[in-house]
Amino acid sequence: MSYVDGYVLPVPKKNLAKYRALARKAGRIWMEYGALQYVETVEDDVKPGKLTSFPQSVKLKKGEVVIFSWIVFKTRKQRDSINKKVMADPRLANMNINTMPFDGKRMFWGGFKPIVQF
Repeated sequence: MSYVDGYVLPVPKKNLAKYRALARKAGRIWMEYGALQYVETVEDDVKPGKLTSFPQSVKLKKGEVVIFSWIVFKTRKQRDSINKKVMADPRLANMNINTMPFDGKRMFWGGFKPIVQF
């Protein structure tokens, strides 16, 4: 089985093109270092829930959309190694919380072990 990193974050609609460009750049780098798959998706059918939901999870504001993304790796060990290389890559060195096209404080992520996979 593989290992998956998942991400959820809010992006202002006005910054969606900038975010897409950043995601393309980052995705190429993750794939170059050995990720098996890199996927970025934008909300299409997400509604606020009664207790929780994608919009509520990121405290979505008016004019923002939810991004749901994942990266697939062969193993957790490989993921840890690849992520370390990606974070040290000079092509991403100028990225910081103040220049991101989204509010990184409302982003959340984690690593997951698949329990069913086809």
